Amino acid sequence: MNQIETNNILRRLSRYARLLAMTGVLLIVGLLVLIQQGGAQHHEKNTEEKQETKSEVKEKTEVLAIADDFEVPVFADTDEGKLAKYGHRLITETYALIGPDTKKGITGNRLACSSCHLNAGTKLYAAPYVGLSAVFPIYIGRENKVESLEERINGCLERSMNGRAIDVNSEEMRGMITYIKHLSKNVAVGTRLKGQGFVDFKAPDRAANPKEGALVYQKHCVSCHAVDGQGVRGSEGNREGGFVFPPLWGNDSYNDGAGMARVLTAAKFIKGNMPLGVTHDSPVLSDEEAYDVAAYINSQLRPVKDGKENDYPNLAKKPKDCAYPPYADNISQQQHKYGPFNFAKK
Repeated sequence: MNQIETNNILRRLSRYARLLAMTGVLLIVGLLVLIQQGGAQHHEKNTEEKQETKSEVKEKTEVLAIADDFEVPVFADTDEGKLAKYGHRLITETYALIGPDTKKGITGNRLACSSCHLNAGTKLYAAPYVGLSAVFPIYIGRENKVESLEERINGCLERSMNGRAIDVNSEEMRGMITYIKHLSKNVAVGTRLKGQGFVDFKAPDRAANPKEGALVYQKHCVSCHAVDGQGVRGSEGNREGGFVFPPLWGNDSYNDGAGMARVLTAAKFIKGNMPLGVTHDSPVLSDEEAYDVAAYINSQLRPVKDGKENDYPNLAKKPKDCAYPPYADNISQQQHKYGPFNFAKK
């Protein structure tokens, strides 16, 4: 082989080497692009999954609202479902199951729990039960401690129902708790729902006027609750033993230790729910009218709760409109009952 042939072979090998080198570089670049694209897709997938997870968490924890058309879910044909159904009856037929005319005689009046917790505890801004099992235990100023839902129910039995507390393991208590859990089953723990409690209310900067409230009562309340405030008794086949429309004072009403015996609390309930059929977003009564009629209703005679002086161990937690002493201030009992409530709490 002469020098010319050798040189030609070397040139060809050099070209092949360059081609191989370029091919290798292209393969490496292509591989890097594929890896980068795969990583980006994986990142996008992870991001989407994270966004979905965040969305699910947000859906569970954000402040939601009780639906205006909320209905009691169907009770399952299980032991729990049957207990919840019994709890529903305890709420709507309280007088017939545990009232003063029954063997158990737990409540001291013939109201139903649903006399205040309207629509079996499902109506917005009528102290609904929906979501309660998600927020209890909770601090209650009246006892100055964190209370269980069972303790809160017993408070209602003793005050609003003018009766006695029951064992937390009793069938009645388990029934009511299971019913509330049934209504709250789609509510995440710790979630506060719009519609719980009562409507917003601005107390007038004056004392409530029971005389003006009597006029409001005559105009808007007499047709259901009667001139004497004793409501309309039930009859055979229609809330027999209880009331079609509950009494607002007298022996069959809430006692003077109940939350509804406070003017501001009663005014909030009245504004958002009365006359019957009113909704929270379309009230009939003004703040002034609700304020005065609440004062009129709570100026009437009702059962007396023993031991009220032991309420609010920390008097600084006592609401301004609590109508019974002792107090942590020098404001008169009259003003604590009727206002004006423009004084500063100490």
